[in-house]
Amino acid sequence: MTDVDLEFSRVRAVLDRPTLRLMSRPTSAAVIAVFRTVFDRDVQYVPADRMHLQVEEHVARLQATGARVPASDQAEGDVDARPNGRALCRDWVAAQWLVRSNSPDGDEQYSLTSHALEALSLVDALSADRALISESRLAMIVDAVHRWAARAEPDPEVQVRRLDAQIAELQAERDRLVRGEVVEAVDDARMRDGYTNISDLIRQLPSDFKRVEEAVATMHRSIVEDFRQEVRPIGEILDDYLARTDDLMQATPEGRAFEGAFELLRDDALLVRLRDDIAVILAHPFAESLAAGERRAFRNTVSILRQGIEDVLAQRRQLTATLRDQIVAHDVVRDRELEAVLRSVNRGLAAWIDSGTARDRVPLGLLPATAEVGTLRERLHDPDNDAVPPPIEEPDDDVFEELDVESLRRHGGPLLAELRAALGSAPDSAAAFHALPPEQRRPVELFGLAHLLTGNDDFETAAHVVPHHTVRPDGETVTFHMPVAALTPARPDDQHDDDNGLEAR
Repeated sequence: MTDVDLEFSRVRAVLDRPTLRLMSRPTSAAVIAVFRTVFDRDVQYVPADRMHLQVEEHVARLQATGARVPASDQAEGDVDARPNGRALCRDWVAAQWLVRSNSPDGDEQYSLTSHALEALSLVDALSADRALISESRLAMIVDAVHRWAARAEPDPEVQVRRLDAQIAELQAERDRLVRGEVVEAVDDARMRDGYTNISDLIRQLPSDFKRVEEAVATMHRSIVEDFRQEVRPIGEILDDYLARTDDLMQATPEGRAFEGAFELLRDDALLVRLRDDIAVILAHPFAESLAAGERRAFRNTVSILRQGIEDVLAQRRQLTATLRDQIVAHDVVRDRELEAVLRSVNRGLAAWIDSGTARDRVPLGLLPATAEVGTLRERLHDPDNDAVPPPIEEPDDDVFEELDVESLRRHGGPLLAELRAALGSAPDSAAAFHALPPEQRRPVELFGLAHLLTGNDDFETAAHVVPHHTVRPDGETVTFHMPVAALTPARPDDQHDDDNGLEAR
């Protein structure tokens, strides 16, 4: 192959990537606009039902303005048909722009793939008004090269000279500031240029983390597939799985990059310093020209780093749990037998298709066939079932004591007639109750007393209570606190059959 053939193959492979396919279609503007609207910097996962509704609304609005929008399968051929959000999301999942997964609660949700995030980051970078070559970008490159050159230097003497030069430079700057000289402030233009370069790097972080998640998922799927097709002993398979899991993050470039970033970001002091440095940058006067969304996104840099790491680790934990369940529940013998049966069925079907016609019918039985098993005895003989029941015993008439009317009254309800008579000749309800004989001062009599005093203003609005000493039928004394009412005997012409024949004083 010539050089041009090699370059053509390489360029064609790059153009076939989902990122560039997303940006090269006639409807790319509409799709990217929908992605940017639904998934902002603070939203990474959207429930499936909400995603379908939002896609329908946004695509319909763009279609009404005359924009060229993607057509779902149901809407093809009908220009005026309303777009189908579910069908569009299904097409975008097939194009590797969306991922459909399950949330911790079991609900379906969508998220952007690394290809879609990379396309959005590229659109953001191209839409920003900035110079491609600037002082801050060149200074960033020079500083990075100098720092890594210092780390790559094997000669200790050269390392010492580099450190001495840095110490002398920093000491001179410190002495200058201690003497009270003016601090050289950076103007707004240079600060904004530096902010733009930093924002470009931050904008690439979500797609980088998502690419690591996808690499981890791909590696685990490969391990699961190898595990299902293995014919080796289960112990050997398990040892190989554990070894590959230990080296998982070192097997791909994305994994190695993530391990390095993870070791760096585990330093809490470094993250605190990063947050403080971001606050200092936003306190500069140039930050007043930034939009609220730009300041919020720049301030959330540490949160983006933490969330990206947590998503990758959660993906590793989830897939490791899936593999563990697969290892525990996997039965090599059963899978092998099932695979053999399915292969035999396919061979028989292929032979029948070659020899049969379209109208031939072949009766298909159950697989496997119903087992011919005779009826088994379900219940054994129990001698107790034939035993004669024991004779019915005659009741003993002396078990229950004879009851008389007085005993029943002692354990019955309140004696309203006696209570009404006592209330008619006493100054207040408490005195009337205590004037009764002990056998008539049972606790249940208090209910009868309250019933007779209902409607008496002194009783219903009493601010204090008075102890009432009661006597149970067994002779035990119990004290209850209850409101008291002042009473006067009812006049002869006011006598009637009502329960309360008393009037308030």
